Amino acid sequence: MKPYVETRGREGPPLLLVHGWGGDHRTWRALDFGERRVIAPDLRGHGRSPVPARGYRPADLARDVVPLLDGPVVAIGHSMGAQVVTALAVEHPELVSALVVIAPAYGADEAEERLIPSRLAALRAEGADAASRQLGPLPGPIAEQLAATPGHVLAECYAGMYTAPGAFGVRRESERYLARRTCPVLAVHNVPEAARWEASLPVDSGSATVVWPEAGHFLHLEQPERFVEVVLSEWGR
Repeated sequence: MKPYVETRGREGPPLLLVHGWGGDHRTWRALDFGERRVIAPDLRGHGRSPVPARGYRPADLARDVVPLLDGPVVAIGHSMGAQVVTALAVEHPELVSALVVIAPAYGADEAEERLIPSRLAALRAEGADAASRQLGPLPGPIAEQLAATPGHVLAECYAGMYTAPGAFGVRRESERYLARRTCPVLAVHNVPEAARWEASLPVDSGSATVVWPEAGHFLHLEQPERFVEVVLSEWGR
């Protein structure tokens, strides 16, 4: 399946920007990477991409992105998108020179894990309304993108992250899967406990974990200039 993609810029190693659950490529327009080449797809079922009935595991979503790439990228993903770029780095390591994960939707602790069955049931029954309740207050454009995402897509993506075969959203599975990453990883968290857990994982020596405890889940949109500066300071201008 060929996803819709927006590209801009032409300089330097490309940045692959992968939106989160219920978002689309427009999420990234608030971030100014100058003339750096940017590749921003809509994941299947989101935005302007096709909406198949199945195939919503992170590895499936990552596989859709592969034809858009003609060489290694710095792969940046928010929330569910962090699972997607992680799957891309694990399953297609030749295409990812470095990872940036923003408030990643992996590493769910035991308290969050207990909520997964009821959350999935609500998503299957109510779609975007349930997703909106689970996420809480959202930036205006994100709320609009979420409302436009088909309910079965939201439910199947959630299952793909947490309950489907091979899912690595819960902490014990995350630790196994993330151990397969071989590239440097910059992890940007807003929850200190999650940042401490991420920092405890075995990673490439060029990796780093930072935490912005004053920020919310969409920290890259709350502080776009700061986020761009962090990324470019790590992986070139």
